[in-house]
Parts: sequence; structure tokens; C-alpha cells
Amino acid sequence: MDIVVSMARMPLVGETVQGSAVHYVPGGKGANQAAGAARLGAEVKMIGAVGSDIFGTQLVDSLRAFGVDTEAIDMLPGVETGTATILHTREDNCIVVVPGANARCSADAVRRHHALIEQADLLLVQLEVPLDTVREALGIARSAGVRTILNPAPAVPLPADILSLADILTPNETELALLSNQPVAETDQALMEQLAYWRELHEGTVVVTRGAIGSSYLEAGVLQTVKPLKVKVADTTGAGDAFNGALGYCIAAGLPFRTAVDFACRTASLSVTKFGAQGGLPTWSEVDSTYA
Repeated sequence: MDIVVSMARMPLVGETVQGSAVHYVPGGKGANQAAGAARLGAEVKMIGAVGSDIFGTQLVDSLRAFGVDTEAIDMLPGVETGTATILHTREDNCIVVVPGANARCSADAVRRHHALIEQADLLLVQLEVPLDTVREALGIARSAGVRTILNPAPAVPLPADILSLADILTPNETELALLSNQPVAETDQALMEQLAYWRELHEGTVVVTRGAIGSSYLEAGVLQTVKPLKVKVADTTGAGDAFNGALGYCIAAGLPFRTAVDFACRTASLSVTKFGAQGGLPTWSEVDSTYA
């Protein structure tokens, strides 16, 4: 569950500032991405865990309202549902995540639902669950020939065996820097060099989400950047999740990579025009209308 605190500006270290509002809205990276793909028209089945509390019930109900199959989401007794406390300004946000039930989403749970992964067109994974769970899910997909997208957020160092199982990696600039053990790339040239270095060490495709700049990836040694739409921003909280859900939708549908990235950028752009990580998720027709 996202607990969103709105304010005019971010507090400095040790400072107290006045907030303007607090909202409780369904969220979580996996849930947002599942809802985003379903909103676009994908058939989505989610494996996960929530607590046996009011937040857990609300989250599952919200996913069902988007059309997500929630049969593989376990409701764990005596465990609190994961939360994200979001400090939100008009321009940006920062987030603190408390995993709760997400930390109990085990590799065993993934194995119980292995058939869902094996029958999928694509597996989309995030890092709000234990790394053993991520490894198990990606391994099942690789064995079954199912394409995978790994969104490495929240940012944590990842072992090489997990990275090797991801067909597509979707970090933001900060996450890529952490995974690469390098400074955040401040220029296109620095990012191109960072991605080129990454490609020497790892297989798979990397597309970097860069906020208002757009999304970038390396093609034939040249940095390609797909720019976002120009929109009036209301809430950037779920932009990355909207991007990942849309990218998964497009890759599963077999679209060319640049087309998929462009569609995902447009989806993310539209998502920030409304409040809430899930409240702004656009439909396929809404995204399609931006091509006119």
C-alpha cells in the first residue's frame, strides 16, 4: 500500500516541513506493473503475497478491478502488508519501502505456481521480494523458454547468476550505477560508456529509464534515447512501473524493441498526469491516441 504525503518541497535532513495531504492508495511495484499491463489489455496473472489486514484486502481488490488474476497471491496470517511511504512534490518524489508480506513471498511459493510462469509469454519481476524468490522465478522462465524482464528496484546489488537470467533489465540511472559499481552517469556520453562496459560483462538488453529525459538503450554501440511526451505532471510516483508494465505488454505481444520502448515511454508519460501510481494508468486506446 502506498502512503502518499504531499508537500511543496522535500525536507532537508533533520528538518520538519508542513504537508498538504496524505492519501492511502494501492501500490507496490509488482502490483502497479501488473495493473498497468492489464489496463492495456494484457492477460495478467500475479504471484505475490499480502498480509491478512485491511491493506492486503484492498490491494487484492484493486488488482481484481484492473482484471489481474490474483489466485496466486497468498494472504499470510499474522503478517502486515508491505507499504511504501512516498514524500511527493509536484516535481519529484522519494520513497521508503517496508517489505512486510513481500519478504515472505518465498521461492517455495514460486515453485507451487511454476505452471503460471511456464505457460506465460513473458515474466516481469521486481526486487520487492527476496532474491531467492527472484532467482527461482527467472530460472523457471529460462528453463521454459519464457522471456523475462527484471526491474531492479528497489535498488540492491545483484549476483551475476540472477543478472544472467534476465533477458531485459530496466534500471533507472541510480539503479544502473549501483549495479555497475560506478557513479551515476551525468551525460549521454557517460551513460553510453557505462552501458558499453555493462555489455562486456553481461548478456541481455538494458534500457535505462531517465525521467523527463526519456529512456535509453544501446544499439550497435550507439546510445538510443526515446523521449517522453510533453505533459502536465501531477504525480510521478508510478511512472517507472507504468513503463515496465507497458514494456512487458509490448514484448509479450512480439513488437519490435524500439516500438515497445516508445509505447512504454508514452504510457509512462500519460501515467504522471493523474494522482496515484495506479490511478493514472492509461488504456491502450489512450496511449494509441498519442500517435495521432
